[in-house]
Amino acid sequence: MRELRRGVVDLVREEELLDRLREGRPLRVKCGFDPTAPDLHLGHVVILTKMRQFQDFGHEVIFLIGDFTGMIGDPSGRSRARPTLTEDALKKNAATYAEQVHRVLDPELTRVEFNSKWMNELSAANLVRLAGKRTLARMLERDDFKKRFGEGNPIGLHEFMYPIAQGYDSVALKADVELGGTDQTFNLLLGRQIQAEHGQPSQIVLTLPLLEGTDGVQKMSKSLGNHIAIMDPPAEMYGKLMSVSDELMWRYLELLSLRPQAELDELRAGVESGGNPRDVKMSLADELTTRFHGKEASRQAAENFSRRHRHGGIPDDMPEVSLAAADGGVPVGELVRRAGLAKTNGEAMRLISQGAVRIDGERVNDRSLIVSAGSTNVVQVGKRRFARVSIENAPTRGVSR
Repeated sequence: MRELRRGVVDLVREEELLDRLREGRPLRVKCGFDPTAPDLHLGHVVILTKMRQFQDFGHEVIFLIGDFTGMIGDPSGRSRARPTLTEDALKKNAATYAEQVHRVLDPELTRVEFNSKWMNELSAANLVRLAGKRTLARMLERDDFKKRFGEGNPIGLHEFMYPIAQGYDSVALKADVELGGTDQTFNLLLGRQIQAEHGQPSQIVLTLPLLEGTDGVQKMSKSLGNHIAIMDPPAEMYGKLMSVSDELMWRYLELLSLRPQAELDELRAGVESGGNPRDVKMSLADELTTRFHGKEASRQAAENFSRRHRHGGIPDDMPEVSLAAADGGVPVGELVRRAGLAKTNGEAMRLISQGAVRIDGERVNDRSLIVSAGSTNVVQVGKRRFARVSIENAPTRGVSR
């Protein structure tokens, strides 16, 4: 149970899950993914990893492709309606999903379903009956709907159908457990209610956190450029993983690693006893690159990374600089200046614009980049100026009540 509980934010309800586990039968564990984009990234892998854990314990995993719900568009966390995708676009994206998810899930033990299978067969009368059990007040309990309604932003009637259709998916699949991100809590709980209305035992709900991207601040997203895609080339994936902060590394291990928690506890204890966190980060990069590309590709990526960062003209005796970050990170221009590699922030910005600044061997192109606290990075200007910079969170003053 400890492994199944690992990384979980909410579990509704734990006693129900324990009761079903005691029955000794494989549970039907469901999670849906709308094929609104062709590439999955490590933010999606958080849930896939939890599915794999259930799979390893002998339970039936259902990877549900929401080709029907994808035409509606998930309103979770949105300030406006999602653009409607065509059926052809959804099918094209969905075609890439099976290959990607089978790099995490066992293809022999994974059941793949499309929710158009039953939603397209649901009569208009039955759809009206399904929607008729919901009230506007109940739907407006969702934070995103409530906020949009309060701000006078439009809410399409079709958007209210999304959580209802997702809940009906659980009825069609007779799900015992449904997984989702914390932004899916309303939808998952509504699924429990709809199952009960159809005479089924209500599913157990497990929510998992939304994974931060490589910047350590924003939710991982392709649009923000802070994502690591499953289909990234091995060297790129390995390098991106090595670029995350030491603090974020532990979160990635907890949510993405298939290693048992006891082993992760040993790794943390080793670092706290003076071990090098870089070695742990290399093991994380190797585990994930191996999972998605194979052991040989990971080995080559590690060798390439080592050549670039250990034997690429980077001196062993570079200056060591420690900085305090009051707001969880340091703007890159300020970082270059405070590291002693530029006289002013303006000069640092000009150097960045000229392509002269690298962090851990990667050229900095984004002048608005925030380098996260908790990280140690090699900052390079030109060919010969280096500094190893450690960023720590600045202590905050206590507040009297």
